[in-house]
Amino acid sequence: MRLDSTVAAVVTGGASGLGEATARRLAAAGARVAVLDLDAARGEVVAAATGGRFIRCDVTDTDSVAGALAEAEAAHGPARVAVACAGIAPAQRLVRRDRATGAPKPHDFALFERVIAVNLLGAMRLATHAAAAMAALDPLGEDQERGVIVLAASIAAEDGQIGQTAYAASKGGVLGFTLPAARDLAEWGIRVVSIMPGVFRTPMVAGLPEEVQAALGAQVPFPRRLGRPEEFARLVAEIVENPMLNGAALRLDGALRMPPR
Repeated sequence: MRLDSTVAAVVTGGASGLGEATARRLAAAGARVAVLDLDAARGEVVAAATGGRFIRCDVTDTDSVAGALAEAEAAHGPARVAVACAGIAPAQRLVRRDRATGAPKPHDFALFERVIAVNLLGAMRLATHAAAAMAALDPLGEDQERGVIVLAASIAAEDGQIGQTAYAASKGGVLGFTLPAARDLAEWGIRVVSIMPGVFRTPMVAGLPEEVQAALGAQVPFPRRLGRPEEFARLVAEIVENPMLNGAALRLDGALRMPPR
């Protein structure tokens, strides 16, 4: 699918990090972009910079996602590109020690559920609602394509570290979702692809001390640095424009394989 002014796109988590870079990249290619996020202040800045529209969206709430997509369609027309970048990554071991007594205690189940709700169910909510709208559109081009859905997974899905049971499980779910979703949507001419970024300079990482960031970057075989959000966004654009990319989970990590800790 050619990225140009005829294409409308929605990006969850579009107010910062990988989502912001993706919104900027799609807009630079000419697409009309709706930035979906909870952070209104930052989201409005990104929307203004991209000539798009900020729409408040809570990916853990089905009505919020459906409403945001409807608002985006009213502003820009039906979305043919949907990118799920909203995510959280709190760390906690499956069994941890109570700070006061040192006694073992189980994982906070509410925290685990929250990570799954945002990272996995949030991606699924966007995918199914966006795909239902795409399926009603006229097909485009030689391949009769109607839309593209890109999901942000993580190398933690395969290389989950200590303290990442919730995060790794959520991103592993995104990976498991990708191929059957692509097969489900093939009859409608809609593609689904996941990206598994490694360690990128997102706001969470950028807030760490410089020496910690340097140490993280030094773990990457080549290039020996942190990934740049713009590199993630570049891959999103390539996925949109390359019709043979479908049902795949693509590692974007400089050959990094995460150690246990």
